[in-house]
Parts: sequence; structure tokens; C-alpha cells
Amino acid sequence: MRHRNAGNKLGRNTSHRRALLRNLTTSVIIEDRVETTVAKAKAVRPQVEKMITLGKKGDLHSRRQALSYLMTDKAVTRLFETVAPRYGDRQGGYLRIVRTGFRKGDGGEKAFIELLGAEKQLDAKRQKRDDLKAKKRAELEKQLEESKKQEGGEAAA
Repeated sequence: MRHRNAGNKLGRNTSHRRALLRNLTTSVIIEDRVETTVAKAKAVRPQVEKMITLGKKGDLHSRRQALSYLMTDKAVTRLFETVAPRYGDRQGGYLRIVRTGFRKGDGGEKAFIELLGAEKQLDAKRQKRDDLKAKKRAELEKQLEESKKQEGGEAAA
């Protein structure tokens, strides 16, 4: 019988599981989107929602509670200034879990856990990353052309 045994253990002891959930919660708040296994995503969802609820309250006691759980001051600042105001009129359901397939090594099912309404920020990050890749690619092509010209000049001489 499994009476009164709620919650997933995730194959870890208590302290390891607590540290894992704290780290994942902090990462979701800072990054808006994290790829992990489905089991971990389902386990971390209530923790992130509790943190967002604390952020929506916005008082000093809530900030101290968030500081005691989250791993960095940067995460707490982002929670109270950016993430929580996004959900001012929403009564829960701040996260989305999107299954993405299976891990190559052990076949574990992967998923993205992401904050709703973070699409603009994620698109901006993606655009910035694409711009950097294009710039690096152009520089490499330029260097390649220069090296070919130098080799061609040396062969003719």
C-alpha cells in the first residue's frame, strides 16, 4: 500500500533530491526554459509555482522565503522583478512541460519545462545566438578565402 507516500523520490536520497529540485527551480527562473527528464520536470513544477506565488505577493517575508529556497540572489531578483509581474492576473498554471523525445544514452524521456509568456525573451535569445553564429561563420569564410589567396600566390611564385 502506498498510503501517504506522495511525491517522487527520483532515485535519490532526501538531501540530494532537495538540492536537485532547488537547482532546477533556480535554473527555470533564471533561464525561462530548461531541458530535463519528464519525471524531474513533473517534480519541479510545484516548487516553481510556489516561488512564483511568493513573487506575486511581493512582501519582505515572501522575498526572504524565496531567498532561503533559491540558490542565487540573481534568481530572487529576477523572480520578483521580471517573472512574477508577468502573471499578475493568473491564478496558477505558470509552466508548460513539452516532451521532446528520448535521450540517446539510456532512453530517458526528455522534456522542456518552460514559463508561459516567455516566448519573446526566448526568441530574442535565439536571434542573438543566430546572429553570433552567422558573424563567426562569415569571419571563418573570410579567413579561408585569404589563406587560399596566399597559397595561390605562393604557388605562382
